[in-house]
Amino acid sequence: MFRIELEDNMLNQDKKSNAGQKPYDVVTMFKILLLKRYYNLSDEQAEYQILDRLSFKDFLGLSSGDKVPDARTIWLFQDTFIKKGLDIKLFDQFREHLTKLGLYVNEGKIVDASFVEVPRQRNTKEENAQIKDGNGDELWNDKPYKKRQKDVDARWTAKGVERFYGYKDHVKIDSKSKLIDTYVVTGAQVHDSQILEDLLTETDKGQNIYADSAYIGERIDKMLKTKEIIPQIIERAFKNNPLTDRQKNDNRIKSKTRSRGEHIFGFITQNMNNFYFHNIGYDRIKGVVGLVNLTYNIFR
Repeated sequence: MFRIELEDNMLNQDKKSNAGQKPYDVVTMFKILLLKRYYNLSDEQAEYQILDRLSFKDFLGLSSGDKVPDARTIWLFQDTFIKKGLDIKLFDQFREHLTKLGLYVNEGKIVDASFVEVPRQRNTKEENAQIKDGNGDELWNDKPYKKRQKDVDARWTAKGVERFYGYKDHVKIDSKSKLIDTYVVTGAQVHDSQILEDLLTETDKGQNIYADSAYIGERIDKMLKTKEIIPQIIERAFKNNPLTDRQKNDNRIKSKTRSRGEHIFGFITQNMNNFYFHNIGYDRIKGVVGLVNLTYNIFR
């Protein structure tokens, strides 16, 4: 179902002759991206595993004598794929396909977020301060090779006593099918509640929306009321204001549905070898996370 979109965007439509090496089939290359994301492989590992594993060759439709794309070819295909915005286009196309099959039940939605970690940078305090102020692009101009290895879009944040460095994958999930409906990728420092409105669509009107206590707030309540969405958000206790027995019981009922969102990130963390990537910069991370979300939906 993805072939037309892939060929329109990934093949050179202005080629004047058939001379030179023929390009690899775009669907085969896309399948390699799915393998990379499911097993969280580097380009070099993807090349090696395709050569080594019969199961990979079978999935890609290759026989033992066929030529296998090298690591550089895989990297270039993924980079072009992301620059063309195909991570978003194919995710939306697959979601429409699943919608036509009636797999998005639309009897309630769950919102949640997970950290996407990247290698931690070793910068000076002055460099980190400049990056935090949004002026990271001005650094290391005299050292272009060093600059290519620096991620000025990733951010630090803390959750409890743990510190994280990288980005966040904010998702809205169909509560019945556990399929990802919409997603937004941000820096790790962005609070979950700030992105809620961006995840919502017209199809959510009249539905329950389940979320943890990070989404509590008057602004959220007002916004959901305006969109005619019913909040089912976990309540939390405050100092000198403990939860009543009724609130505790309500939380237990809401948690039975809300906890289904954790299953998605559990699958990605355990079956897909974690939310840890070596890509540099927001645009590439956003594309890789989009591929992860699409791969999850395909496997689901």
